[in-house]
Amino acid sequence: MDRTRPHGSPQAEAAPRRRDAARNRELLLAAAHAVYAEHGVEAPIDVIARRAGVGNATLYRHFPDRGALVEEVFREALGRIREQGERARTAEDAWAGLCGYLDAVFGMLAADRGANDLMTTGLSGVPSLDALHAHNRETLAALLGRARADGTVRPDATTEDLLLGLLALGRVVPALASVEAGAWRRPLALLLDGLRSRTEADLPGPHLTERQFASVLADFRT
Repeated sequence: MDRTRPHGSPQAEAAPRRRDAARNRELLLAAAHAVYAEHGVEAPIDVIARRAGVGNATLYRHFPDRGALVEEVFREALGRIREQGERARTAEDAWAGLCGYLDAVFGMLAADRGANDLMTTGLSGVPSLDALHAHNRETLAALLGRARADGTVRPDATTEDLLLGLLALGRVVPALASVEAGAWRRPLALLLDGLRSRTEADLPGPHLTERQFASVLADFRT
């Protein structure tokens, strides 16, 4: 008989606690994903805890703040968007790469309201989201720059012009998806068509700088 670990020892009791903790973590992640999909990423924490069947204290033991929970819930989705950006950057045709990238991203966001809400609202404390926003801007800037150089995109169209249009469209994607699957494709096509170099008319008004766009974005998300 093994007398080194008698029944009731700390080692014997630790295993069930670890299993319970792992189970609670999975329940919380599943509940958070469901709640965010229904109500957005600003949904109250206690709603998530109740959906998971645990107390708020248990939730905070696993995720000390909203940012930590959101980071884990959407880690995979944000990673897929980044992968799409990496793939688009290698496209031989910049315009095709840009259109394919945005079609893929909006397809993912239309299928996951929580992810869409995350991408279009201001939520601090989510490092992977901040990194994705920067990566997304770099992807769009690179593809637009190449498309301007080959004459596909009008020369006065800027990255900020495109980002503003995408931000506005992103906010209505959940409503569009609720009435008709793929309804977002039409306004996205119109938005992209406005970038094409088919007109001699200059765009009215000054273009935004990157700093000005960041200021607009901050006000838009509050």
